[in-house]
Amino acid sequence: MKVLNDTRTAFARELGPELRQPVGLLFTMLLPFLFLALFAPLLPGMSPAGGDTGAGSRWQWFAPGMLVLLALSATAGAGASLLNEMSSGAFERMLVTPLSRAAMLVGRALKEVVILLTQALLILALLLPTDFRLRPLGALAGLALLTVFGIGIGTLSFTLALHSRKQQTLFYGVQQMIFFPLLLLSGVLLPIIQTSAPTWLYVLSRINPATYVVEAERALFDGRFAETNVLYGILAAMAIAVLGVVAGIRGMRNASV
Repeated sequence: MKVLNDTRTAFARELGPELRQPVGLLFTMLLPFLFLALFAPLLPGMSPAGGDTGAGSRWQWFAPGMLVLLALSATAGAGASLLNEMSSGAFERMLVTPLSRAAMLVGRALKEVVILLTQALLILALLLPTDFRLRPLGALAGLALLTVFGIGIGTLSFTLALHSRKQQTLFYGVQQMIFFPLLLLSGVLLPIIQTSAPTWLYVLSRINPATYVVEAERALFDGRFAETNVLYGILAAMAIAVLGVVAGIRGMRNASV
């Protein structure tokens, strides 16, 4: 019960400033909206050659990838807020409180997830007037998978911030060096197909765990639950989440005032 209460306290502490300054939430949504508004209309109707295009609607193929892009762009930078607290001394004050170190991490991660899901629902609502077909069960499953993936990326970002405490530029350098390959190799913007992509690029895309999450999201939002892409995406998201939570909790427990 103490861990639950501490998690609720940490979550409320993290969410409060976001609700008081909602303008910051709009900026985190800017990148996916730019892609939706400027890139997707240029795509032709996707053909089955993409391998997971479903009914052929460009939005049906493109929108789930944009949700993964949203998860990456929003939660990968979550550690920046922790760096700011370290600089101001607020983090040290939190460490001397009786709050559980694990609850501090989980509360932060839950705040990121709530914001992520709110933004994802807004994007889906804006797509309703298009030919994007919203399947409720598939959407729920896709959002659940997005939650697990977001927790993993967010907690890894917090872990990186904890290890970059004495050299904060390291955080931004490593973050960008990892973020863009994860994004570009995941097939969010264009499908990376074995028959048309260079061999080295295709191999790198199959090593990228975000690729499997993107493919699973597209299958789920299209109502294709029984595909192996869904299983691989779930396993990839869970592996990232477990790695992030374990590393993050260890980092929080080892943090010193």
